[in-house]
Amino acid sequence: MNLYLALPLLLIASLIAAVGLAAVTRGWVLPRNRRHIRNPRLYGWGQLIVAFALCWQLVFGMLSRDPETRAWGTLTGAVMLVAGFIVALTGQLTSSRRTGSSTR
Repeated sequence: MNLYLALPLLLIASLIAAVGLAAVTRGWVLPRNRRHIRNPRLYGWGQLIVAFALCWQLVFGMLSRDPETRAWGTLTGAVMLVAGFIVALTGQLTSSRRTGSSTR
């Protein structure tokens, strides 16, 4: 992986991690996502997993010289990326508490 790909990836991972950390610690979500997120802490954990997966792929793409290690490292990073997306999407699902009565 070249340096011109690594720097933007590191910047994106840092921004995702910062927003995920804010969601986990304070329950704060970006204004654009506020109406969609039902569980901000779970959504934040998903974002932290995604940021970690991006950094994982960055490390194995830049530092690994062995092709087999690079392949397994990036595959593991891809699995973590999908897992992070699933956790973040779970935070968007509707909560178990109902706001209104369904019987009328």
